[in-house]
Amino acid sequence: MTHTVTTPDRTHLAQGLEISRVVTGLWQVADQEKDGTELDRATAAKALEGYAKAGFDTFDMADHYGSSELITGEMLRRWHGKPGPRAFTKWCPAPGPMTADIVRAGVQERLTRLGVARVDLLQFHWWSFEHPAWLDALQEMTKLREEGLIGEIGVTNFDAAHLHLARVEGIPLVSNQVPFSLIDRRAAGPLAQICAKHDMKLLAYGTLGGGFLSERWLGKPEPAEMQDWSGSKYLRFIQASGGWRGFQAILRAAELVARKHGVSISNVATRWVLEHPHVAATIVGARLGGNVHRADNLRPFQFALDAEDHATLDDAFAQTQPIPGDCGDEYRQPPFLTASGDLSHHLDAMPLAHEATPDATNPDRARVFTGSKWEPIAGYCRAIRDSDRILVSGTTATHGQDHIIAPGDAAAQTTYILDKITAAIRALGGKPQDILRTRMYLQGMEDVEPASRAHGRFFADFPPANTTFLAGSLIGDFRVEIEAEARIPA
Repeated sequence: MTHTVTTPDRTHLAQGLEISRVVTGLWQVADQEKDGTELDRATAAKALEGYAKAGFDTFDMADHYGSSELITGEMLRRWHGKPGPRAFTKWCPAPGPMTADIVRAGVQERLTRLGVARVDLLQFHWWSFEHPAWLDALQEMTKLREEGLIGEIGVTNFDAAHLHLARVEGIPLVSNQVPFSLIDRRAAGPLAQICAKHDMKLLAYGTLGGGFLSERWLGKPEPAEMQDWSGSKYLRFIQASGGWRGFQAILRAAELVARKHGVSISNVATRWVLEHPHVAATIVGARLGGNVHRADNLRPFQFALDAEDHATLDDAFAQTQPIPGDCGDEYRQPPFLTASGDLSHHLDAMPLAHEATPDATNPDRARVFTGSKWEPIAGYCRAIRDSDRILVSGTTATHGQDHIIAPGDAAAQTTYILDKITAAIRALGGKPQDILRTRMYLQGMEDVEPASRAHGRFFADFPPANTTFLAGSLIGDFRVEIEAEARIPA
């Protein structure tokens, strides 16, 4: 049963940060400006002001969304310092060292472009967790939050394992921006459990599947290709979830529910996501100067899904298969489900976390050192390559010289260690898929399941041989130590 509403529902993302449950996304500004000509700032700001006055007063942008930050800054100035719209932006630095000066400069640029003294929510994106500087960046952002330059800190496209690692490391994250839809239901899995455990929320994008979740595609044949980036991306998601037949089953189910409530398929798709308790809001893109769909964006707040509706949708989900991996994996590993497809060339071009040191006496041998204070003291390297074989020393969750990551948390330590091992192997020319054996040494019986689950998540697609030991006592405040062996194929 529907009822009339005039503004979208609201929620608290954090104490003192009330937002609209439909966040207006400004990624289309980059598309509108792809010819190099910026939108007229005053006209675009007036369009944003219209959204804000209608209750859609929370805006999401990024450092690379064209002039979106400048447009939003122009709009914010029209409130003359009074409490007004909320501006969320993202900082997406290139992988590399994250010093205090680099982080401060990145944050200050956001403040300058927005014309504010504090950004309401600054969301951090990192391409590869094998480069550990992401933790340095978040630690520095935490200091800037305490300084008052950042209101709250969020992340984008973090999987459950690394979101948990960040929180147990003391990063005060309030949100994670990830895809979530009737097609891509990964965010209802482990990520939901981590959000509940740490009192975090999701900002969901891709909720309409790039426009596929609408009457337009019901009963239609699968397109050979899509001309726009968003369509290309979400067609890959459909194919990865079992193909067009399963997608049509979802559309038919959503259409049945929509007819029952007198709404559209898109309204049902949005409502399904919003009803998950760990979802704060969905992000709906706005093409400034184009059609305004604010009335349609209100309809998900005019009805609720009942048990019959959920059963109808669940039956359709059973005719599909889960998207591989966890949220964010599509940017970091196969199958790459992005607008541009395979990103392996992009990842291969990223700077390595460590450099290999050739052996002066043996051209077939090289070593990697990761900066632990114990490497020179005890006379060992993190990893050594001899011809096609790579041996990795027992590795603990040590960041830099002696900082212990996530003391007492076996799952978080295992995640960090496996990233560290992979970074060493890459520096020697290998890949995580080349790992043939791991050995895990654990402090106690209580560490077995969390460490094993983290190991299992990491190696889900290429499981190595493994032996796990209860060591009883590890040097330092560690719950886990792991060594590995890899062989690079000819």
